[in-house]
Amino acid sequence: MFRIRRIYDDQLPASQAAIEGAKEIMRQRFVAMSPDEVEAVFASVLNPFLKHLQGVLFVAEDEKKRMLGFAVVLRDRTLQLAYLEFIAAGQALSSQGIGGALYETVREDARVFGAKGLFFECLPDEPSLCSDEALIKENRARLRFYEKYGARPIVGTKYEAPVRPTDTCPPHLVYDALDSEEPLRRSYAQKVVRAVLERKYKALCPPEYVEMVVASFKSDPVPLRPFRYVKSGDVKNDTPRPKPSRRVRERIALTVNAKHEIHHVRERGYVEAPVRITRIEKELMESDLFEPVKVRAFGDEHIFAVHEREFVRYLERTCMSLEGDRSLYPYVFPIRNAARMPKDKTVLAGYYCIDTFTPLHRNAYRAARRASNCALTAANQIIGGQRLAYALVRPPGHHAERRAFGGFCYLNHNAIAANLLSAHGKVAILDVDYHHGNGQQQIFYERRDVLTVSLHGDPSFAYPYFSGFSDEVGVGEGEGFNLNIPLPERLTGRGHLEQVKRALTRIADFGPRFLVVALGLDTARGDPTGSWSLESEDFDAMGATIGAAGWPTLVLQEGGYRTRTLGRNARRFFEGLSRGSRQ
Repeated sequence: MFRIRRIYDDQLPASQAAIEGAKEIMRQRFVAMSPDEVEAVFASVLNPFLKHLQGVLFVAEDEKKRMLGFAVVLRDRTLQLAYLEFIAAGQALSSQGIGGALYETVREDARVFGAKGLFFECLPDEPSLCSDEALIKENRARLRFYEKYGARPIVGTKYEAPVRPTDTCPPHLVYDALDSEEPLRRSYAQKVVRAVLERKYKALCPPEYVEMVVASFKSDPVPLRPFRYVKSGDVKNDTPRPKPSRRVRERIALTVNAKHEIHHVRERGYVEAPVRITRIEKELMESDLFEPVKVRAFGDEHIFAVHEREFVRYLERTCMSLEGDRSLYPYVFPIRNAARMPKDKTVLAGYYCIDTFTPLHRNAYRAARRASNCALTAANQIIGGQRLAYALVRPPGHHAERRAFGGFCYLNHNAIAANLLSAHGKVAILDVDYHHGNGQQQIFYERRDVLTVSLHGDPSFAYPYFSGFSDEVGVGEGEGFNLNIPLPERLTGRGHLEQVKRALTRIADFGPRFLVVALGLDTARGDPTGSWSLESEDFDAMGATIGAAGWPTLVLQEGGYRTRTLGRNARRFFEGLSRGSRQ
């Protein structure tokens, strides 16, 4: 089994290893390239200004992250251009379906990107253009493969004209319509050719050569060479395309708190129930967006990094001491005087809690601790190079502060995961729950390496009432690194999306390496804890907007209590997120 993923940066160790592996394959398969030329290919992937084209790198890896193959695509959004610059599998793997899987991925990416077609070069397969018989044989095999997708060389132009008289085996320009029935128009082809020659081959092609080639495109539509290696032009019906059975495209890493149901407070009106997770999970598993990941156990040091040790130990001891379905609700709230802490555990509940409706229960701590393991496992997937990850957990976490629980939350999974990620670069937390993310605000209030942003109902009417005001911006080193966006009691999806864009603008200014999204679905119409009116299409638009921002993103489940629409809204959010992240 192998999987294909996109590489977005050269900072994470997993990304660095992938880039070095791709360079080694390039050195093996393109022996005529100098070391500087190899480096230049990958430099342009990471710096689009070098060729004035956006470079995209896809890598195929086995389960041990060993490099099997790669593809480099150059893109231009204005031209809707996708140009396949290189594609190769390791020398011993050319017949293992890796090249086909990479090409399928490139085609899919080009369609999502909105390209009008996929262009690339292929060396000639006819003796009149190349005298190397061995090379012609290889090129025939390549063009035979591409014809199965309808891709053929453009003919009737001077694209194959040598730049220098000594040049041999000039390449064809090949066009793949990506299953579109629309012909290749001359004006568009001329723009593409000019972009390729002036940007990719700027140092090689003089202006007069570029003008000569562009002017040679005279026919409209641009003709493609007749099919040479398939029986008919009806590629879709007569020539089945290869579908590599061992290829797994990059999906959203999914961790689920599998035993969350051990925490079940059965009192009437307690809406944070196990059915929330089962509804979401059932809907998500009907899609092809997710790749389940086994949850691993992490040490308590990750918890103590954001929560006070004594607070955590109190939660653990007290929950374990409760029997049956007995719940311990806080009812006395002593002044926070550390020198005179109450001794009675029932009174201590109020010492550590911010409300009267979040009980301690026999399995509350165990479920919360397992949820944190889910969050940490998902964060590790991001550190390992995964683009998107989702921790589907309960109980939620964003109301839990350094030494306080409440709002159905016991441990702050967002903060725990963000703190782990922060060892590898700056982190932004975007909280889109209906209620203010007071927990991560309080935990990171004096830090500048973690930006906390929260969109929520104004605390004048919405829980937790005592925090979430716009003038709370951080203190000390953290001043300016907390942004609250309190919103009115009535809000449409369109109005909400505008505020999401505002939040993303601030996050872009911060320039994080990672984004953590505290996903509250309680912003939906009819949620018993909210007053807004987001519909499923609004969650899709929000996900697409966040995904298009381009950061490696970890999503953690927070609120959302209208079980009738919970699963559908979650699915639409992730459909949008996945689509946006591929732009």
